Amino acid sequence: DIDIDFDDEGRSKVIDYVVEKYGRDKVAQIITFGTMAAKSSIRDVGRVLSLPLPEVDRICKTFPNHLSASLQTVLKDGGIDEKLKAKLNSEQVGQAEAFRKLALGNDLAAQTIQQAKALEGSVRNTGTHACGVIISPEDLVDVIPLKTEKNAELFITQFDNAVVESAGLLKMDFLGLKTLSIIKNSIELIEKRTGVKIVEDDIPLDDKKTFQLFQEAKTNGIFQFESTGMKKYLRELRPTDIEDLIAMNALFRPGPMDHIPSYIKRKHGREKVHYPHALLEPILKNTFGIMVYQEQIMEAAKVMAGYSLGQADMLRRAMGKKKMDVMIEQREVFKEGAFTKNGVPPEQADEVFDLMIKFAEYGFNRSHSAGYALVAYHTAYLKANYPAEYMAAVLTNNMNDIKKVTFFMEEARRMNVRVLGPDINESEKKFTVNKKGEVRFGLAAVKGIGEAAVEELTRERDENGLYTSLFDMLKRVNLRTVNKKTLESLVLAGGVDSFKDFFRSQYFHIEINDTLTGLEKMIKAAGQYQDSVNASQHSLFADSDESVALDDPKLPECEPWNKMELLRQEKNVIGIYLSGHPLDPYKLELSNFCSHTLSDLKDLSRMTGREVCFAGIVADGFHLLTKGGKPYGRMELEDYTDTISLFFYREDYLKYKHFLDKEILVYVKAKVSQGFREGDQNRLTVTNISLLPEIRKTMTKKITIKIDMQKLSKDRITTLQELLRSNPGKTPLTIKILDREKEYSLDMRSRNTMVGVEQEFLNALDGVEDLKYMIN
Repeated sequence: DIDIDFDDEGRSKVIDYVVEKYGRDKVAQIITFGTMAAKSSIRDVGRVLSLPLPEVDRICKTFPNHLSASLQTVLKDGGIDEKLKAKLNSEQVGQAEAFRKLALGNDLAAQTIQQAKALEGSVRNTGTHACGVIISPEDLVDVIPLKTEKNAELFITQFDNAVVESAGLLKMDFLGLKTLSIIKNSIELIEKRTGVKIVEDDIPLDDKKTFQLFQEAKTNGIFQFESTGMKKYLRELRPTDIEDLIAMNALFRPGPMDHIPSYIKRKHGREKVHYPHALLEPILKNTFGIMVYQEQIMEAAKVMAGYSLGQADMLRRAMGKKKMDVMIEQREVFKEGAFTKNGVPPEQADEVFDLMIKFAEYGFNRSHSAGYALVAYHTAYLKANYPAEYMAAVLTNNMNDIKKVTFFMEEARRMNVRVLGPDINESEKKFTVNKKGEVRFGLAAVKGIGEAAVEELTRERDENGLYTSLFDMLKRVNLRTVNKKTLESLVLAGGVDSFKDFFRSQYFHIEINDTLTGLEKMIKAAGQYQDSVNASQHSLFADSDESVALDDPKLPECEPWNKMELLRQEKNVIGIYLSGHPLDPYKLELSNFCSHTLSDLKDLSRMTGREVCFAGIVADGFHLLTKGGKPYGRMELEDYTDTISLFFYREDYLKYKHFLDKEILVYVKAKVSQGFREGDQNRLTVTNISLLPEIRKTMTKKITIKIDMQKLSKDRITTLQELLRSNPGKTPLTIKILDREKEYSLDMRSRNTMVGVEQEFLNALDGVEDLKYMIN
């Protein structure tokens, strides 16, 4: 069983190569069997027993939403399975208990659950393994049963993964890894703009900018290192070489994660490095005495007890899979070998063997970790040294996920990389980088502009020069391919803003006593021009295109759209606010007065009873009626990260219904409450709503300026003093000195100095390196 990662685009070429090299009769994809999980079996049985759909939904919502939960474990005789119960939080345990009560009834719901329990795990359907391929030295039809499927180019095995492996066949997983596509696209963009051709294998492994990026945990978009937990440990670890990254990649997973604090302390000399035995020091030196990798366990058995590497691998497998009979036997072999070869006393050999068992349970393959750490380092190198090209590649490879596009555009802004909207004279199909080092939006990311239209627009521009105006473009392109819908999307997305003669509203304005918009008039005139050109080319007397020269049509005069209207139209055709965001003027409020972003509130299961504060723009508001005819409201609230729905009933609806208008900016306080019925998921209960533009004045009580002691200098103190003197006001000031090495802080409240928390002052604070502030 061999796994190999390729870039997404190259994966299909590899499969084609394998088929061509070994023959279509010797290569097959692998079947998968889809089994009935808890909720799907409930829904299937409910449909057969004619249980009303709302009742089926209620039963499914009552079932605990956890990967380890099954009908067998939740409905186990005598109570919920203890191993499962240990994994569930209090809300999920409550759901499981409520589900058990439903199952013990005498009604149709209970019958449905019991029947579903019997069916759980049964094969429901077949599918095809996403990336697994079987390769055989002889025709597969002589070895295993095969099947064909409609639209499938290869045979498909009738044996699943486990069986084909045990049959002795070679199984290869050709995996498509998006990160490799990002690296490839980055390198292409770098060469195109700078002429520098980067060879991955030649990237230096001691680049200061790259390790600074890891030390500061600026790892959004960096393979394997972008989670919140990983960032926390990177700041503490401050990695200085590739070995640190390999170790973190192996340690940051359930089980070994407990050893990360010790690894960090040992690296920085705050904890003594202890080796289980002197013989193991050369093996464990790189990981400061901690067994991290499977190879270390194998090497320990080889060096200490004389195992061959083959025997050591068998020992590692037995330890990892907890084969007690094998481990009892191998313990004696290990002790005897350690004593015979190195004179290690049996008691000490026992201790080392116990330690090996403990680490073997979760020990990670070093070669795997090293490969992934190297890919991560390459992405970080590109981000640190060629930020625009790297972010353009990241955006291109996430173009179909609008939430990720939004997230990475914000990341680019944090890196001081400008992301510009689409432009008819500069944009390509994908995200690109212009001569100024700015990322330019890809035309394919705009709704309503199809691939054929993109190819026509870019082909004509590349062959015959830049467009001088929108009308010049319309005269030159095929108007059946670049149609009215395409052009409207292009204009609304800002794709023709570089032609300064007009603004967007003029293209859509209809004058009094007219029926056509300005854009429709242009399209009509361009069509007439193309017809005249075609006619003159067939005329005996026409000698050039000058005979059909035509001035650009005048667009109707009207007022330009305001900023909010521009943003709204951009969002309609791109899916995001592009040239700005309605929340941009309120980033201070979001970072200082909000406890959560909206994406944080998608999972409320572990937040029962907590009070949360968040803000956003009302994307939509609805005034609705319950089945009983009582009014209630629903608010669709959006911020930079996500969209959530808030519901208002009874008095809350009367109190807050005036906030249900589109594009109002609101600040919300809420409490996480349990669902209305036992087993229901947690919900948000709004306790107060304020207008976001008003909260800075009402909620600012003090400002705290944080300074890292290790980066404190006389120049920095002088700069800060000058800033404070030049911004007097009425807000109390606290200076917080942080000592990260000794893990303590000192708060000093100023008795004489008060400041004005104006945007200009805050911008100046942002400009001081390694200085942070907090307003509360």
